[in-house]
Amino acid sequence: MKNLLLMTVSTVALAAVAPAFSADLPAQPIRPLYTTAPGPVAAAIYDWSAYYFGVNGGLSSGESCWEYLGSKPEGCHHPTGGSVGLQIGYRWQMGQIVLGVEGQGNWADLTGSNHSIPFSDTTNQTKIDAFGLMTGQIGYAFGNNVLYGKGGAAVTSNIHQISSTVAGAARKSDVLWGGVLGVGFEHGIAPNWTVGFEYDHLFFQPRTVKFSGNIGGADRIREDLDLITVRVNYKFGGPILLKY
Repeated sequence: MKNLLLMTVSTVALAAVAPAFSADLPAQPIRPLYTTAPGPVAAAIYDWSAYYFGVNGGLSSGESCWEYLGSKPEGCHHPTGGSVGLQIGYRWQMGQIVLGVEGQGNWADLTGSNHSIPFSDTTNQTKIDAFGLMTGQIGYAFGNNVLYGKGGAAVTSNIHQISSTVAGAARKSDVLWGGVLGVGFEHGIAPNWTVGFEYDHLFFQPRTVKFSGNIGGADRIREDLDLITVRVNYKFGGPILLKY
């Protein structure tokens, strides 16, 4: 009984002393919890390397200047109107540089006329009903955008007409070959779809157009053409790459 009493007293004493003793002990640092570092995140970049096909439409305006027999200026007029067409091409992207080739064909309805300066009874008229472009491109890509320049060959289908209140009318159809320079901007709106804007200047060597019929004679004609078009393209192939 005496031993049991001593054990009970000792237990109570230890219980009373333990909190005070633990308060005197230095605080133990908390070990940090280590986790595995996340892996690199893949960033999606737009890739312009692909075949593409699309449609375009816009406004066009040119200048057509006539000289009777190459010596008498008859004045200039401005064939103006709209056009709609198709384009097909391929682009290669190397870093941020984009190279490409493209063919384009448009139906057009451009007309203009003026009264001849030396012949007051005569009206000269130009109608352009189609044109085509075959060009190379070089551009700079940033994000899902590309800014580019282009240059190459151009061809137009023309009808030139002389109308006289005295001698009647005469017309001549011809095909003009020349060059084209242009600039454009294109934006990727979806993995395979792009929209863009383009400006092109077409220029041609002066040439002599001979008219038959009652009017006869020949005119030396100098012509150029400016185009502003909106373009929508569909890209074939994988348009997005993952870059770490």
